[in-house]
Amino acid sequence: MPDLRGHGLLPTTLAGWLELLEARHGASVCLGLERVSKVLTALGSSTDAVVITVGGTNGKGSTCAMLEAVLRAEGYHVGCYTSPHLFRYNERVRIDGVEVADEILAAAFADVKTVHGDVPLTYFEHGTLAAWKVFCMARLDVIILEVGLGGRLDAVNVIDADCAIISSVALDHMGYLGDTR
Repeated sequence: MPDLRGHGLLPTTLAGWLELLEARHGASVCLGLERVSKVLTALGSSTDAVVITVGGTNGKGSTCAMLEAVLRAEGYHVGCYTSPHLFRYNERVRIDGVEVADEILAAAFADVKTVHGDVPLTYFEHGTLAAWKVFCMARLDVIILEVGLGGRLDAVNVIDADCAIISSVALDHMGYLGDTR
């Protein structure tokens, strides 16, 4: 697919991308890894960083924050992806504790769009792949990825982790995940 940025066909700002994704994918949730895996392969981004995935019902965000702080204190170059955000989308994607700039995120969103073609992606899936692209370009030592709704079927799980941390597990989002642990 040609680069359509700057030709009025794709957003050029993070706000534009978020507005487009919210309008296209609203509240739709489509659990599964096949679509995201296909787009990840097409994206072709890879890294030598150690990847740590954090999952569970409660405590994921705190675990990610503490792990990020400890690794940074030891001098590691760390990327951290969490959700949801409280005030700004950029809170989800941090490098060395600093939110990634709008321009970098917008470019990563465009890169994902360029390769995903007709494969439908949700807001979260598109954002997860964009964060991965940013992290791969940053040449990090460690990448921390928080698994969101869906546990094993969450988009984050298309990325092979070197280590997985599981916080507490309880029944949550039962309409999507069922009524058993």
